[in-house]
Amino acid sequence: MRPIVQISLDLTNLDEALATAAMALGAGVDWLEAGTPLILAEGLHGVRALRQAFPQVPIVADLKTMDGGYLEAEMMAKAGATHVVVMARAHEETIKCVVRAGADFGAKVMGDTMVCPDMVAGAKWLEDLGCDYVVHHVGYDERRGIAAAGRRMPSPLDQLREVVAAVRVPVQAVGGLSLEQAIACPSYGAPLVVLGAPLTIDADAFRTADGDLAASLRMICDAVHSQRVPDRGPGA
Repeated sequence: MRPIVQISLDLTNLDEALATAAMALGAGVDWLEAGTPLILAEGLHGVRALRQAFPQVPIVADLKTMDGGYLEAEMMAKAGATHVVVMARAHEETIKCVVRAGADFGAKVMGDTMVCPDMVAGAKWLEDLGCDYVVHHVGYDERRGIAAAGRRMPSPLDQLREVVAAVRVPVQAVGGLSLEQAIACPSYGAPLVVLGAPLTIDADAFRTADGDLAASLRMICDAVHSQRVPDRGPGA
């Protein structure tokens, strides 16, 4: 499959999110993500605004669902999200509910492995429960806390090859990647490249990063889209 570039709109201002989304799509980005900060700030209104502004573009709602899975997924799908995110650490029934809602309302389900004690087992678990994608994720607070303690910051690349080998659905790696590492994800077999904090969003202020972001995104998109990853499953 042709790799996909997704920009995570980890912003708290809707006008800025819409402007950033328009600029990113013009630079070649494929998918938009209503990041968790945007969902917290704007909720369904933010997803509806993105859908109204960009009617043909896939929109990921990064809900990080832990409970109430069917209702959360239903609400976001009806607001215009094409993909919703559920956590692997949620109860099995919650994941099943999100998968069922996804089938009922036409949304794909992305299962997030953040804080799984065994990332490979967590990815398999999500696939077995019906998730269409696996998000191999090392969390923001975890990374910063470990770095502040003077220890090596963990990276999703540490186990990315093992996660990709363990499942047939497409995988994306999220969490503290450098620009070069993000671009390299397709070479690990992970075709969904996510750009957010700190690559394109200021990780401390949660606003669009300074500099020529459009030029950077065009370069990233060209580098990612020039690669090819074998199809792995129905989520592709």
